[in-house]
Amino acid sequence: MAAERRRRAGGDLSELLLRIREEGKDSIPQHPYLYEADVEISLVSSSCKSPVEKFWNGSSAVCILQKATHNKESDTLEESRADDDNAVYASEVLPKETPGALALPVGRAKQLISLYTMMQNPNMSYLGRSELVVLPPLWARCDGSDPQHTCWIGAEPLKAGSKVTGLNIYTVSCHGPTADKTRFANLEELKMEHKIRHHSSVVTTKGFARYELIAAAAMEDTISESGSNICVDITWNGVEKILETPPLVSAATLNIALESGDPRSPVFQLYRELQFLLALAEGLKMGETEWPEPSESESALKLVQEFLTDLKKKLDGDDIFGNKNETEKIKCDTAAVDSCIKSIFGERGELDFTEQLWCKMKNVSSYQELIDCFTLVIKSLERGEIQPWIHQGSSSFLSQLIQQSYHGKMEEVSLTDITPIQMLLEIGLEKMKKDYVNFFIGKSRSSLLFQDYFISTSVDLQEQVQRVQKLHHMLEIMVSCTGLLRFRHENLFPLTQICMKYYKENPLNEKHVFQLPIRPALVKKFYQNDNPEIWKVEISSGHGQKEVKTTWQVSTSAPVELGTSDNSGFFSDSTVNGSSEERLYFITTTQCSQVLFT
Repeated sequence: MAAERRRRAGGDLSELLLRIREEGKDSIPQHPYLYEADVEISLVSSSCKSPVEKFWNGSSAVCILQKATHNKESDTLEESRADDDNAVYASEVLPKETPGALALPVGRAKQLISLYTMMQNPNMSYLGRSELVVLPPLWARCDGSDPQHTCWIGAEPLKAGSKVTGLNIYTVSCHGPTADKTRFANLEELKMEHKIRHHSSVVTTKGFARYELIAAAAMEDTISESGSNICVDITWNGVEKILETPPLVSAATLNIALESGDPRSPVFQLYRELQFLLALAEGLKMGETEWPEPSESESALKLVQEFLTDLKKKLDGDDIFGNKNETEKIKCDTAAVDSCIKSIFGERGELDFTEQLWCKMKNVSSYQELIDCFTLVIKSLERGEIQPWIHQGSSSFLSQLIQQSYHGKMEEVSLTDITPIQMLLEIGLEKMKKDYVNFFIGKSRSSLLFQDYFISTSVDLQEQVQRVQKLHHMLEIMVSCTGLLRFRHENLFPLTQICMKYYKENPLNEKHVFQLPIRPALVKKFYQNDNPEIWKVEISSGHGQKEVKTTWQVSTSAPVELGTSDNSGFFSDSTVNGSSEERLYFITTTQCSQVLFT
C-alpha cells in the first residue's frame, strides 16, 4: 500500500514537472504550481536571477520547490481549476513572504528529491512508464532544522544524449554569522573528507575571492540607498590554506556598478548640469517644466545681459572674444568640472557663442526668465549688435538664426509654447556632447567606432538626451577608476570600449555591472591587507559527468535567503569574547554526490 502511494506520488510529481516544462517553453509561467497541498513549484528560466545561483552554476531552467502559501486568492484559483488533476496556480511566482516561512522541513524536501530520483531511474520498469522523459533540475528550499542546518537540496539529471544515466544530488548547509575562526574548516581535512566520500585518490583545488575596492555603502556620508560598488573577483588554482591571499598569477575581473550623482564626485557639477538638461527634456515631453532653484548668486537674465554687453563692446572684427585672459576666464567658468579632476577631465577651449550662452542660462529659474533671456539674444542679433562665432556643423535652431544674422536677415521667432524650452535644450545638448567627447577622445583615446551613435543628431531630442545620459554614466565610471584606482590609458581604453558596446545595445542602466579583466597587481594594494567579502575553495575529483565537487565558503552576507521563522539554527553569536570588531562570516558548504543508473 505504501509502495503504491509512493509510486502514485512520484507519478504526479513527474507529470507536474513535465507540464511546467512544456508551459515554460514559450514563456515562464507567472504563477507557481501547487503539489499535494503543501508544496508549490516555480519555474525559473536560465536568463533570470535564481535563488540557487550562488552555489549551482547550471545553465538550464530550474524548478524551485518551497512551502505552499495559502490565501483566499489561491483557494479561489484552486476551485476554478478543479479540472486540473494535480496542480493549480497560486498567486505569484515567488511569494513575498519571508524565505524562512516558505522553507520546507528537511525531511519533506528529501522525500521529494527521492520521488524525483525514482521517476528519473530508467531501471524502475514496474512504474509502468512507456517512455522516460528528462525532467528539469529540481531544488527544494529547506528550513535548516537538521543538525547540518541544510538550507537547500537539489537534483540535476546526468545525460548521455537523450538518456538519463544518473543524478547529481546537492546538499547546501549554512552556519553563522560568526567571527570565531576556530569554526572554519581545515583545508586538508576537507580534502580528505572529499576523497573518502567519493573514493578518489587525487583531488584538485580552485580558489575564489572577492574584495570590495570601493563600496559606497561603507563610505562616510554616503547615502545608504546608493548601489555603487567596485569589487574584484579573483580565481586561482592550487589553494594551500583557508583564507589565503590570492597569488599574483591569478585571474582577476573588476566588477563596476556605479550610480551617478554622488556629491563628492569630481564631475558632480556636470551631473547637475545634466539634471537640468533632463528637466528641460521632461518639460518638452510633458508640457510642464520643473525649474530648479538657481545655484548662482546672479540671475540667469543678468548673466546673459552682461555677456551680451561684453560682446557688443568687443565687436571689432577679428577679436570677437577679447584677450587671452578673458578667454581663460570663460573657459574656467564653463568647464563644469571640479578643480581636482582637471587632470582627468580637461577644460576645453574654443567654446562658441551658444555654448557660453548655455552656461549663463543653465541657472534659469522660470519660464518667463527663459523668454526674457532669448528675447535679449534675438534682439541683439536682429540689430547686428553682435556677430557671434559658432562651431561648424552646429544644428540647433539658435545656430541657424545666428547664421541668418550674418546675412542681415533673420526669420521671425515666436518665443511661445515649447519653442524657448526646445531652443535651450538644443544648445545644452550640443555643449554637453562636446564636453563628453572631449574626455573620451582626449583622455581615454577611444575610437569613434561608437561615438557616432552617442552624438548623432539623426534621432529625436528625447533619444539624444538618453544617449547623453549614457555618456555621463560612462564618464562617472572612468573618473572613479582614474581618480580612485589610478587607472591609466591601457586600462581605461578597454573599459571604455566595454561600456560603449553595452550602451549602444542597451538602455541606460546604472545597476548594470561592467566587467573588466585585469591583472591582480593592478589593484593589489587595495585588498592585500583587507578581508575578503567572499572566499571559497572548490575541491573536485573525476572528469566530465563523473566530476564531483565540494565547496566551502565564507561570506559577509548570507549566501541563502534567511527568513525570521524556522531558521534559528542558522544563527549563532555574532561576537567572540564580547568583541564585535571582528569581521562576521557566514559559512556555507555545498556537497555533491552522484546516483548512477547505469
